[in-house]
Amino acid sequence: MDTKIQPKTVYLMIGFVILSLLAGLLGTIVTITGPDSWFAVELIKPAWQPPNFLFGPVWTTLYILMGLAAGYIFAQGWEKKEVKIATVVFLIQLGLNVLWSYMFFGWHLLLGSTIEIIVLWVMICVTMYLFYKIKPVAAYLLIPYILWVTFATALTATIWLIN
Repeated sequence: MDTKIQPKTVYLMIGFVILSLLAGLLGTIVTITGPDSWFAVELIKPAWQPPNFLFGPVWTTLYILMGLAAGYIFAQGWEKKEVKIATVVFLIQLGLNVLWSYMFFGWHLLLGSTIEIIVLWVMICVTMYLFYKIKPVAAYLLIPYILWVTFATALTATIWLIN
C-alpha cells in the first residue's frame, strides 16, 4: 500500500484549505462581536457556552481539516462521478456553514439558524459518508468538525429556546 501523498494531492489540499479558510473569513464578517454587540448585550446564553476567544482557533483548525479532507477527495480524480458528487456536497455544506453565521449573527434569526444548523449537520454527515466511500481518511478528518457542529447545534437551539 502506497502511503506517500503525491504532489498533486498536496496542491489540491492547499487549495481546498485556502477555499475553506476563505469561507470562514466570509462568516467572520458578521460573527466578530464586541462588548456592545447584539450577541453580547441582548442574548441570554447558557452557562456552558465556551468563552468567545475559543471560537476563532477552533474554527480555523476545523476549516484546515475540511480543506485537507476535500483535497484528498478531489485528488482521487474529478472525472469520477463519486468524486464530483462528494465535492459538490462538500461545497454545499461549506456554503451552509457560512450561511449559518449570517442567519445567526447578521440577521438575528434564532429559529431559522437553529433549523439551518440542523440541515448543515445532516449535510456534514452526508459529506462524511461520501468521503468515506472514496477515501476513509478524508471522512476521519471531518470527525472534529461534526463533533463541534453537534455542540454548536445544541448551543444554537438552547439560545433560541431561552431567548
